[in-house]
Amino acid sequence: MMSIPIQKVVASVSPTGTTIHDRFRTARHRESLSDIRQPKVLHPLENEGLRLLILENISLDAVAAFRAQGYHVDHFSKAMSEDELVEKIGSYHAIGIRSKTKITERVLKAASKLLVIGCFCIGTNQVDLTAAARAGIPVFNSPFSNSRSVAELVMSELVALSRQLFERTYELRNGIWNKQSKGCWEIRGKTLGIVGYGHIGSQLSVLAEAFGLRVLFYDVVNIMPLGSARQVETLASLLSQSDFVTLHVPELPETINMISKEQLSQMKKGSYLINNARGKVVDIPALIEALQSKHLAGAAIDVFPSEPGANGAPFDDQLNSWASVLRALPNVILTPHIGGSTEEAQKMIGEEVAQALSRYLSYGSTVGAVNFPEVDLRAISAEQGGQIRICHIHKNQPGVLKQVNEALSPYNVEKQYTDSKGEVAYLMADIADVSFKDLPHLKDRISSTDSNIITRFLA
Repeated sequence: MMSIPIQKVVASVSPTGTTIHDRFRTARHRESLSDIRQPKVLHPLENEGLRLLILENISLDAVAAFRAQGYHVDHFSKAMSEDELVEKIGSYHAIGIRSKTKITERVLKAASKLLVIGCFCIGTNQVDLTAAARAGIPVFNSPFSNSRSVAELVMSELVALSRQLFERTYELRNGIWNKQSKGCWEIRGKTLGIVGYGHIGSQLSVLAEAFGLRVLFYDVVNIMPLGSARQVETLASLLSQSDFVTLHVPELPETINMISKEQLSQMKKGSYLINNARGKVVDIPALIEALQSKHLAGAAIDVFPSEPGANGAPFDDQLNSWASVLRALPNVILTPHIGGSTEEAQKMIGEEVAQALSRYLSYGSTVGAVNFPEVDLRAISAEQGGQIRICHIHKNQPGVLKQVNEALSPYNVEKQYTDSKGEVAYLMADIADVSFKDLPHLKDRISSTDSNIITRFLA
């Protein structure tokens, strides 16, 4: 029989208290940082200091981030009216708003220097997106950052409505002891109907199932459900089966008054309606009738067709003709558009939108813009100091690329990308081997075409 030699296996033993992660960090620390290609910070060739107007008490972290990049920032806690904006906006290159400030076509016509708009919230219906695009102004928002905050608010409203919590609290604050269980329910075992199964609706679905709720949802597209949630084919089917109906849809022509008299009559008697989406998706007078007739047992409303422009302003019949009637109804929770008003959400929104605005102003990136072609190029590294970035916004019409490429033909085009959306197109190009003395003529040649909207050179 042949003998098989025994091989010794030698295992290295890590020194006491040292892990592979420690050794990796030590090795990385020894590497020269000069080996890492750092992106070059770009600036407008005109060298004009960029001015930002930040309204509606937007996160101070965002304001600090802008100032750290050298931008001049004017920060105000309140919204501005259309007349105030028309008077002031002409000296600003960027504006940050939440939901109360309205950027209308009239405001945009007065915004002679405006390059970008940041909506520090989910919705963008407070901005005339089409007019902004035609003016060459991309609009950025934060579609996901406050999803958890809104979902948690809905969960609290489910419990508060089913237990008549606000009625009992109001009574006791007025010195009335009224302990009762009639008309008060656990939410376990009930059915929650979610209209709009996006980022908020899907998170809410998971939270609701953890509370023992059965979850149905309706959406205009087929979506894979989370957990045991089930999609239904029609809105009427969801309304007829649900003990609670909660809305999470954008404001679009097809969603305005999507819950009106007909839809309310399809809801189960004794059910509840929650709207934390947009103020115009519910026909409020029809909702008042459904509550007064006891067809619905309660409602929670966080958004309204018309909302006050500042804290402390009245919410009365001059603003919405039915306000006093709605305020007097029992088991109706009214909140001042606070769905995303948490410290966590505002911090994340501030970071996300501030980064989007900075990327556009400094590098030309429109990734994430809601009204604009999404175009981006990899960063120019610090070693590529001689390169110039061209950001050319133009009308979407034939012959533009030919004109631009003819203008760029004497130079080496390192990178180029273009895309269009509706009437507007956006081209980005990085060029090398260009003398700074040639840049004014090159920019004039590109921006003087009849298709030009805005042309920026960054270096």
